[in-house]
Amino acid sequence: MKEKLKVEAIQMELYQDFLNKMPQAEQRQRVEELLNWVMTEFPNLKAEYKWNQPMFTDHGIYIIGFSVAKHHLAVAPEVAGINQFKDEFDKRGLSYTQNLVRLPFDQAIPYDLLKEMIAFNQHDKADHQKFWR
Repeated sequence: MKEKLKVEAIQMELYQDFLNKMPQAEQRQRVEELLNWVMTEFPNLKAEYKWNQPMFTDHGIYIIGFSVAKHHLAVAPEVAGINQFKDEFDKRGLSYTQNLVRLPFDQAIPYDLLKEMIAFNQHDKADHQKFWR
């Protein structure tokens, strides 16, 4: 258990500059909580920081990334991930584009949906050889 916590702490170091740049303490705390949740729930994913955003990869392949706007956290599961969950986004009243879904900071993070999105991408990209689809 100590080793797992040590790995998570090292992975979180990747994100400290990103988190420190967030002016709102409450938003920073929520994003840090989310990133820790991903590391705990999906310990086989590698934490990465590329293109000024935290992301997670599996066997060197992009699985999911996050970015922050003033009023929401953006989750980017790629186009296939968005298409797979459009009905669920609509059902939950979540705003989305072709490439990302917006999770408003004034609402609870839908961890159940995020878990499904990450698991979908892991399964769907299990045999991919390129970083992006």
